[in-house]
Amino acid sequence: MNQQKKPLILIIDDMPANIQVLGNILYEKGYNINISSSGTHALQSVKVMAPDLILLDIQMPGMDGYEVCKILKTSPRTYNIPIIFLTSITEPENILKGFELGAVDFITKPFNALELTARVATHIELKLSKEKLLEINATKDKFFSIIAHDLKNPFAALMVTCDLMKRSIVKKDMKEVEKIADLMQAETKETFKLLENLLNWSKLQLGIFEAKKEKFNIHDIVLESIGSLQSFAAEKKIKLTISNGFGAYILFDLEMFKTIIRNLVTNAIKFSNKGDNVLIEISSFDDDKFKISIKDTGTGISADDLIKIFQIETKFSNLGTNNERGSGLGLLLCKEFVEKNGAELQIESELGKGSSFNILVSKMLD
Repeated sequence: MNQQKKPLILIIDDMPANIQVLGNILYEKGYNINISSSGTHALQSVKVMAPDLILLDIQMPGMDGYEVCKILKTSPRTYNIPIIFLTSITEPENILKGFELGAVDFITKPFNALELTARVATHIELKLSKEKLLEINATKDKFFSIIAHDLKNPFAALMVTCDLMKRSIVKKDMKEVEKIADLMQAETKETFKLLENLLNWSKLQLGIFEAKKEKFNIHDIVLESIGSLQSFAAEKKIKLTISNGFGAYILFDLEMFKTIIRNLVTNAIKFSNKGDNVLIEISSFDDDKFKISIKDTGTGISADDLIKIFQIETKFSNLGTNNERGSGLGLLLCKEFVEKNGAELQIESELGKGSSFNILVSKMLD
């Protein structure tokens, strides 16, 4: 069983002896256990931490198991949590009632340890498989959305600018030709970045993009990575500054790191106002980690959007301060690249005041 994230099972039973028996059996199998002795307490508990599976006694004083199940199945937050009823009642009409309310299985008392663990393992696996399938479908939808919309628009714009250039050449208006050529170059660069991100992201989803870690100096690679972004920043009179980090070394996939920095700094420029500063700050987070922060004082992100920013099923993309487009793919790619290297990506932002994207990564001695 995966030790990094053990499934959490909530046991709801008013009998302490039953909770102890169930808890001991399942804990020995490697599950995390949470307990509730009443339906009311259980409903409060799932609001704090949603379990992966619920073992629910039917006969409880006050609110019985049927009522608890009914309430859980009417909430979007808990609807998909599998519920297995615990009961000594074996009449067909009672079992049918449980299934009609949304239970996935029944376990009869007294418990048989082998049957209990087999049924729990089966339904945990089914839940995880369903979640994986939903994630795959969301990934597919995101992929086709980018192809259908985010790639279509820049190519349509290129076709228009090509037509304009053709007319300007016929008119021998070379100043206009030069202006249009600059627009085409900028559009082509943005489209290439999108294609590059799309290719890298698709490799990640297929599991064929592995991290090849090597030791390097953070400051040197950040400086190299933002070199190609200076012209983009200059268009908006934005100054890119790197603070500290001359002696900071990490072990990280070099190309992934460059992609992360380019994407995060591009985002910071995109959502900064004319004349703003973008700061790349390298500092010590604690004894074991460096903190690499990309900070801007631009538009910021609302609290609602912060929740959605890394959700693959959500189309999260806003126009920049100069109406620059984006697919939302860059941030998803950054998060996955960061996690591939055992690091962490955090976001601090306030609407109207700017954002700070922070990478927490393990230190290496010089």
